[in-house]
Amino acid sequence: MRIVLLCLALLLAGCAAPQPADTPRIAVISAFAPELALLESKVVDAKKQTINGVEFTTGTLQGKPVVLLLSGMSMVNASMNTQLVIDRFKVSHIVFSGIAGGVNPALKVGDVVVAQRWGEYLEAVMGREVAPGRFVPPGFMPTLKKPGYGMIIPAPVGVRSAKSDKEESKFWFEVDAKMFDVARRSAETARLERCDEEKHCLSHQPRVVVGGHGVSGQAFVDNAAFREYTFNTFAASVLDMETAATAHVAYANGVPYIAFRSLSDLAGGGEGENEIGTFFKLAADNSAKVLLAFLAAWH
Repeated sequence: MRIVLLCLALLLAGCAAPQPADTPRIAVISAFAPELALLESKVVDAKKQTINGVEFTTGTLQGKPVVLLLSGMSMVNASMNTQLVIDRFKVSHIVFSGIAGGVNPALKVGDVVVAQRWGEYLEAVMGREVAPGRFVPPGFMPTLKKPGYGMIIPAPVGVRSAKSDKEESKFWFEVDAKMFDVARRSAETARLERCDEEKHCLSHQPRVVVGGHGVSGQAFVDNAAFREYTFNTFAASVLDMETAATAHVAYANGVPYIAFRSLSDLAGGGEGENEIGTFFKLAADNSAKVLLAFLAAWH
């Protein structure tokens, strides 16, 4: 009787009843709505519910049980809502799909990168200037022993996880090896677009690049010099504001993850205005298509 009354109350309030939490699901995460639109349109038997203001869509995608959500933009939002979906659903794996800024000069707008590991590159110490243009961190602060960008000196982050009761110092968070292998084999089956529905077209045919590094941080980057520094220092292919945060939470909880990121812009490396306003939808859909190819091949 209590369950019936609860369901009636939920229906009267215009809310969907909670979905069963015992079904293992792949969590499919994007930062903002256009990144998730194509994927949401393909969910079968979709059911929605809202928890802590976040809308979750359960159903099947490419025949796999999934739960879709928007993390929101920023490292904090990505961390918080990745943990939320892990806590409220039986998450077996995590996949992230969305756009990113290109860092590797060999890559072009529309390309999709499936990085092998992700780092929080803006975890940093603001060093003391001890001579003109020379900055050093306090001796007690751990750093990565990599070149800084002015006073910004990269640092690792302390991580606690299900694997150990001791804190470990980390920078890179590796994607799951099995998921990466499937992504490598399925990538060539994804058909990437050169033009979007509004006839914004690239001068080249986008491609999928599997491997390399991705980095995430708290800032949107539209600066050619900082882009060059990021490539030279971390050998990064792409940068964004969420993936490494989700990777961190996945690692802490022992949940396998992988991410698909398509270049919407060149993080300040292109000519003229930042390209994201023109190509974000094209890039978002290209990333989603690679994710769909991955799910189709995943067993």
